[in-house]
Amino acid sequence: MEQINERIASLRKAMNKAGVTACIIPGTDPHASEYIAECWKERIWIAGFTGSAGTAVIATEKAGLWTDSRYFLQAVEQLDNTGIELMKQGMPETPDIISWLSTELKPGERVGVNALMFSVNGYASMKSDLKIAGIELVSIDLLADVWTDRPLLPTNPFFVFDTKYTGKSAAEKLAATRAEMKKAKANIFVMSALDDIAWLFNIRGNDVDYNPVVIAYALVDEEKATLFIAPEKLTAETKQYLKNEGVITSDYLDIYETLKQISTSNAVLIDGAKLNQSLYESIPSGCAIRNSMSPVFKLKSIKNETEIAGYRRAMIKDGVALTKFFIWFEDNIQTGKLTEVSVDKKLYEFRTQQENFIGESFGTIAGYGAHGAIVHYKATEESASTLKQEGIFLLDSGGQYLDGTTDITRTVTLGNSTKAQKKDFTLVLKGHIAIGTAVFPVNTRGSQLDILARKAMWDIGINYGHGTGHGVGHFLNVHEGPQNIRMDENPVVLQLGMFMSNEPGLYRTNEYGIRTENLILVVPAVKTEFGEFLKFKTLTLFPIDQYLIAIEMLDYKEIKWINDYHANVFETLSPYLSEIEKMWLKNKCKMIKE
Repeated sequence: MEQINERIASLRKAMNKAGVTACIIPGTDPHASEYIAECWKERIWIAGFTGSAGTAVIATEKAGLWTDSRYFLQAVEQLDNTGIELMKQGMPETPDIISWLSTELKPGERVGVNALMFSVNGYASMKSDLKIAGIELVSIDLLADVWTDRPLLPTNPFFVFDTKYTGKSAAEKLAATRAEMKKAKANIFVMSALDDIAWLFNIRGNDVDYNPVVIAYALVDEEKATLFIAPEKLTAETKQYLKNEGVITSDYLDIYETLKQISTSNAVLIDGAKLNQSLYESIPSGCAIRNSMSPVFKLKSIKNETEIAGYRRAMIKDGVALTKFFIWFEDNIQTGKLTEVSVDKKLYEFRTQQENFIGESFGTIAGYGAHGAIVHYKATEESASTLKQEGIFLLDSGGQYLDGTTDITRTVTLGNSTKAQKKDFTLVLKGHIAIGTAVFPVNTRGSQLDILARKAMWDIGINYGHGTGHGVGHFLNVHEGPQNIRMDENPVVLQLGMFMSNEPGLYRTNEYGIRTENLILVVPAVKTEFGEFLKFKTLTLFPIDQYLIAIEMLDYKEIKWINDYHANVFETLSPYLSEIEKMWLKNKCKMIKE
C-alpha cells in the first residue's frame, strides 16, 4: 500500500498548489461507462480499489471511499493501510459525499473535480449542494501532472456488426433517432455513451474489457451524423461502411470545436445523466438545451425479433458450454487441485469452443464458501481458495457471442449441505420463481415487482443489498438500462421486448453466498376487460441444483415451474450433446415429485 500512500501525497501537493482542499475522483470515464479503458481508471490508480462502483474523496487531512454493499468486504481488504476510510453507502450511519465535505471543509474552501468524469446532472447537483455549505466546486484535472505514466487512449480498429445479427441497419436506426429528436423538439443530439453509439452505428470493438464498444463521440442532426473517433481506428472497409450509412467521421477530440460552432438558433438534445460536463461547457450558452433520457438508450432497450432470436441461440451455446464444464468439474473436484481461478479459466475454455463466442461479458465471479458472500468477488492467484468436496460454490459468469450476451449464476453444493444452507437456497429460489412467473399490467415499473423476489426473505427478516434485475445488451453491455428490477424507484416501465436478469441472492458474511440468475424477456401474457398484461419468458438454459432445494418449502406452482423449466432445458440442449452428456443433463433435470 506504500505506492497508494505516495500517490495520495503527490495529489495533495497538487491540491495545495491549486488552492483546492478536497478532490472527488469517481470510478468512471468521459462516457459514463461501467467498464473503462486503462487511461481513465483514476479512482483505481489513486485508491487501489478495483470495484466497478465507487468514488474516492481525498481531502487535505482525511480520505474516504464510498461504495455499495456489493463491495464492502472487497473494499476492506483493498483499502487496508491506505489511510482511506471505507464509507458504506446505504448504511444509516454513513454520510453522503456532500454531507461529509460540508462537515470536513470550511466555507470558502474549494473542491476540485475533473469535469470529464462527471455527468452534466451530477456536476450541477454537486455544485448546488456544495454552494449551500459555502463551498465552491471547480473544474480542474489535478491528476494530469500527478499520474505521469498514464496509459494512452486505445486505438484498436473496430468492426461492422452485420445486420443479420442486428435486424436493422444504421440508417434505419438513425431515422428512428431523428424521429425521437423531433418529438423532443431538438435538431441536434450530442452522444457520449459508448454502448448507445455502438448500437446506433452497428459497430463493435474491444477498447474496454467485457463490453464490445468503441471509444467515440457522436453528433446527430436533421441531415447528417458525425462519428468522432481516432483516425487510427478506421480501416478502408469501415470508412466505406460509414459513408454508405450516411455517417461522416472526424477526429475524437474535434467534437469540442464542433460543439462550439453550433449556431445558437439550434435546440440541442443531451442526456444529462451521461454527457460529461466538459463537453457540455463547449455548447454555446445561447442554444436551447433539451435535457432528457437519450432516445437511443430507450430505442435499444426494446429488442427486435432478430435480436431475440440471437439471444436464444446464445443461450443454447452457453448452456452447452456450462454442461460440458460442470461434467468436467464433477469429474475433477475430488483431485483437491481445483481453485477458484482454475475453474474460471476452464469455463472460459469451454465457452471458446462455441461458435461466434467473442469473450466474457464480465469478470467471472467464482466464489467458494466465504468468498461467495462477496457479491462481486474476483479471485486472484493470491486470494483463490482451493475447492473441497463440501460447502457451497457460487459461479456467476457470462459470454459475449455475436448472437447475444449471456449472464448466468448457479450456486451448487460440493457436499455435506446443511439444513440452513438448503433453507437459504430455497428462499432465494422462491424469489427467483416469483419474478419468473409474475404477470403484471402494462405500464408496470420494475420497482413494483421487486418485492416478489424478497417477500419470502423479508417474512423472516432477511434481505440482500443489490438489485434483482438489470437490462442486458445485445452483444453489448451486460448491464444495460434504462429498465431494471430493484427497490429504488425507476420511472421506466417494463415493455415488450425488454431483456433483463432475474437474480435474487442471500449472503452470509464469512460463510457463503447464494444467487440464482437467469435472463428473462418481457412477453405478452393476457388481454382482459381490465387491460393488457405482460409476463416474463425465461431464456437461460441450465439446471438448478436440486440437491440444495428444501422441497417442503415449495408449493405446487413452484415445483411445477422447476419441473417445466428443467424439461425445457433438457429438450433444448440435448440435441447438441453427446450421449454421456445427455445422461448427465437428464439426471440434473429429473422431475421433482410433489
